[in-house]
Amino acid sequence: MLRRISHRVVLGARPQRSRVVSLGVCASKKSAARTNGSTLNNHLANNEYLQPRRMYTSDSVASSSTSDSSSMLYKAPIDASSYDVVVIGGGHAGCEACTAAARAGASSVLVTQKIETIGEMSCNPSFGGIGKGTLVREVDAMDGLCGRMADLGGVQFRILNRSKGPAVHGPRAQVDRVIYKRNMLQALQSYEGLTIKAGSVADILFERPTDMDDESQKKLAKLDSAVAQPSACVAGVRLESGEIIRTRKVVITTGTFLGGQILIGLETYSSGRRGEAASNGLSKSLKDAGFRLGRMKTGTPPRLDGTTVDYSHLPRQFGDMPVTPFSYMHDSVPYADQQVVCYQTRTTAEAHDIIRANFDKSIHIRETVQGPRYCPSLESKIKRFSSKHSHAVWLEPEGLAEHTNTIYPNGISNTMPADIQQQFLRKIPGLENVKMTYPGYGVQYDHIDPRELKRNLETKRVNGLYMAGQINGTTGYEEAAAQGILAGSNAGLAAVHDAAGGAPRDIPQLVLDRSDGYLGVLIDDLITRGVEEPYRVFTARSEYRISSRADNADLRLTRRAAALGLVRDSARIARLDSSETDIAHAHALLERVVYSPNVWAAKLGDGVQVVLDGVVRSALDMVRRGFLRKDVWVGARDAYGEPVKSQTLGPDLATLVPGWEDVPLDIRRRVVTEAAYHGYLKHQQGEINTFKRDEGLRLPANIDYSQIGVLSREEVEKLSAIRPDTFGAAKRIDGITPGGIFALLKHAQRQSVAG
Repeated sequence: MLRRISHRVVLGARPQRSRVVSLGVCASKKSAARTNGSTLNNHLANNEYLQPRRMYTSDSVASSSTSDSSSMLYKAPIDASSYDVVVIGGGHAGCEACTAAARAGASSVLVTQKIETIGEMSCNPSFGGIGKGTLVREVDAMDGLCGRMADLGGVQFRILNRSKGPAVHGPRAQVDRVIYKRNMLQALQSYEGLTIKAGSVADILFERPTDMDDESQKKLAKLDSAVAQPSACVAGVRLESGEIIRTRKVVITTGTFLGGQILIGLETYSSGRRGEAASNGLSKSLKDAGFRLGRMKTGTPPRLDGTTVDYSHLPRQFGDMPVTPFSYMHDSVPYADQQVVCYQTRTTAEAHDIIRANFDKSIHIRETVQGPRYCPSLESKIKRFSSKHSHAVWLEPEGLAEHTNTIYPNGISNTMPADIQQQFLRKIPGLENVKMTYPGYGVQYDHIDPRELKRNLETKRVNGLYMAGQINGTTGYEEAAAQGILAGSNAGLAAVHDAAGGAPRDIPQLVLDRSDGYLGVLIDDLITRGVEEPYRVFTARSEYRISSRADNADLRLTRRAAALGLVRDSARIARLDSSETDIAHAHALLERVVYSPNVWAAKLGDGVQVVLDGVVRSALDMVRRGFLRKDVWVGARDAYGEPVKSQTLGPDLATLVPGWEDVPLDIRRRVVTEAAYHGYLKHQQGEINTFKRDEGLRLPANIDYSQIGVLSREEVEKLSAIRPDTFGAAKRIDGITPGGIFALLKHAQRQSVAG
């Protein structure tokens, strides 16, 4: 058996054995035999040792950076290969993870069941939205792909929340599924340092010292991962074909495929997505290894034949003009002049009655598994909001007419039997004669407890194992892509660092906190609070949303990623340099125009109140005071095709500031937005400084919270389970009292002085 084969690892002068085991087979001989089978044994039989390869075991990582260790892996079979990073899953998280690892300089391989489904938009044909659009911008700022691919395939672009302040604006694009998937696949196939491999991962292999007996390993697998030091290091993956891929870094991005089940009515079958198999072996492996798994559910609406929809009496929704692309590398998009029109309709009381009468025919609605609260199924809406007789439905084309006639009815995700779905659809205005191309369905899937992760998305339980996307309890393409770029970047950086013989404690990593952007908020929420329902990003989740806007993600993140070697495209740095120069120029233009209050009153015209206090002010000062902002949105259309009306006072800046019209529109918007929030940003910077101070107080990973006498039993349990790495993170854990926080602060300060 694989777990019986062992070899020596030198740790100082004391010999210690280390063995390659299957991630899910450390508990017993029986489970090892069942999981690995004879195929894997045959692969490993009669192979000689490789030459010694530098490696840090979990013991050396956990102790001192001066502890050197070397080990020898078994020679792989002829059909095996070796990569620095293996990414499992070709969804949005996987696409970003594998390319980010490659940009870091690591040789990477993406393992996915079907190459032709890479970049598949499994649910809604859109990217972005409130909060989510900012995430896409942040991914793009770090040289990610999804923003550029959405621009290239976008068929309708809108800024959501435009009636509110720019801090909560949400860029969104309706995207052609065919174009997006085609462009993403082409991008990955030509990506330097990246290999794509069709296959399904059955298990993960890792190395751990064998000076523990089976009983000790059983206990270790059951321990809270935050309490136990990592006891294993990734050594490779095994495919269902039996092939081994050797690696030291694995990023799991399996989406809804991990133990996935599809539900339609009373029917249930194993699947991660319509027509694709679930990943059941990997789910079992994670569970056997001691990871805490939970169960969540999501769903998708039926698809409609657009040629059978009557649009004649439905309100229309147009795209914005001019278009605002996602990518900072794009000034426009290919289909700006061919934007599709979306339509709005509503469910009816008759449709609700049909669904209500058939609740007993849906397993999904009766399950206690948590579904998305912010994007609930139609059945959930009818149950929770029984007094409402209708709910909005947006009829969204899934692409250009040359590619598809399919309509995505956003807002009616459900799992009723197919015949019931057809019945209630025809009770909705405009859908009286609609043809359903395939029914909506629910998906249940496994996820880990994200509190088992570090800030770099590496697991606390196994060194070199990273998680990204829905496996961490999130929902949405944007959240998945953002986690993917972070996990892939850190796996790649660590792999390159290890290959160069660097010390374990000096590994460069991309770690973002809450003040850095929405990705930092996402990660912090996951690892400190965990999830009880599918997590999605909102602007309200960020306390620093005034400074973490969609328009300034490049200024916040591009140079930071570039400093770690994660920005491959030199043109992106040049574009950022140009933007910063243009912003400085625009500021200078506004500062040059200076008048007294009396002159400003005359120029702004009747009805505009100017304080006649004798203070000379520039045009920039006047923008900060609420005047002269109107021209930045001129030309934009609202949801019904009408020009956006300005609510600001005074004439356009272009009539008062020479050269202002020559400044690019996006730069004008940035400068005016920054000026509008000037006072708030100064105040928020003080809050950020306080936050950074708290984050600078580190908490030891092995702290015994039971020895801090002031803490209650509940506080000790929560802190011991989550193991916050900073005092700031501990403050954000629900249930920690002010007294407990004060006790932790004193402890952290003593540790800081002692250190």
